[in-house]
Amino acid sequence: MSDTTLPPPPEAPVLFEERVADNGKRIGIATLNAAKTLNGLSLEMARLLDERLRAWASDDAVAMVVLQGAGEKAFCAGGDLHSLYRSMRDYQASGGTDVRDNAYASDFFSVEYRLDYLIHTFPKPVLCWGHGIVMGGGIGLMAGASHRVVTERSRLAFPEITIGLYPDVGGSFLLHRVPAHAGVFLALTGAPLNSGDAIHAGLADVQLPADRRDDLDAALLLATWTDDRHANADLLTKVLEGFAVPATPGPLQGHRGAIEAACAHDDLDTVLAAVQAMPGDDPWLVTARQTLEAGAPGSARLAFALQQRVASLSLADTFRLEYVVSLHCAAHGDFAEGIRALLIDKDRTPRWRPATLTDATQAWVEPFFVEPWSADGHPLRDLGNDTAPRTER
Repeated sequence: MSDTTLPPPPEAPVLFEERVADNGKRIGIATLNAAKTLNGLSLEMARLLDERLRAWASDDAVAMVVLQGAGEKAFCAGGDLHSLYRSMRDYQASGGTDVRDNAYASDFFSVEYRLDYLIHTFPKPVLCWGHGIVMGGGIGLMAGASHRVVTERSRLAFPEITIGLYPDVGGSFLLHRVPAHAGVFLALTGAPLNSGDAIHAGLADVQLPADRRDDLDAALLLATWTDDRHANADLLTKVLEGFAVPATPGPLQGHRGAIEAACAHDDLDTVLAAVQAMPGDDPWLVTARQTLEAGAPGSARLAFALQQRVASLSLADTFRLEYVVSLHCAAHGDFAEGIRALLIDKDRTPRWRPATLTDATQAWVEPFFVEPWSADGHPLRDLGNDTAPRTER
């Protein structure tokens, strides 16, 4: 797209533009502008996105919104882990005993989850261009978009087990709904999905060739947008169908039967043993098993427990539950150690506590679900009071 009407400073963490379609309606474009960090989502970026999306939601002249990332490598590779790491170290150094005392983590997760929920409930079509790497917090942004586009170079994953966290940003809700119990497998192994598997898993809607992006942008400006959001959503669907190409099934679908058999159990120990015993030397499967073996046992227990708990929860309730768990992870889990090993010291030798699944018992995980507020004091208590997300309509 060209001819921006709101030229932003190039150094801004998020670039916002409005482009005028041929019939005068406007298209809002938000570009995550941190290509050097693979567009990792910072607290500032989340706040800027939330503010502008709310403004576009109430602007009758804006017919639809596009979310995209700067550069060719990633839409968004996750959250800003460096800032979270510093906040966790400061919290530990202060001898904090209340999970709410980490002000940065409290703000970050609250703003991020509200933003994700806003996208799920946005009153206008949202096209997310999920090109390249889309991981963790990037999936949080993409998952709620009404039209989620992947390309032949898209790679989606929830790799949190490698950093001592769990698939948050609504990931518990999303993965629980992946067919054939494969969401459990993805949470435990961080296995990446190609575009075909992302669509199969319900994390994307359509594949477009990466080299047709300019043609798509031109077609959006030629479309006859209206004041009717439902008509605009249908129109966007038709525009995308004009460029869509079949997506090649990936290894998640290729191993569907074995994954379902391994992950259908209600007991985590049984699931882990079955995953490690899955036959085959497919590099994707081998890497998945290795990641599981090297990952944080506490993260495996948390991810498994969460997918069981969210089975009957709404998306809003899932975000409220994940917010509590995330603050506990930032306070006394393996989260800081995982970031240290991967991104700070880069020694890739995390010292997990608990060190084994035997120690990461059901009793060990229960404190992560304890809310530090009174019944009506949850910071996300108002989430979902006004409208339900598209996934629940």
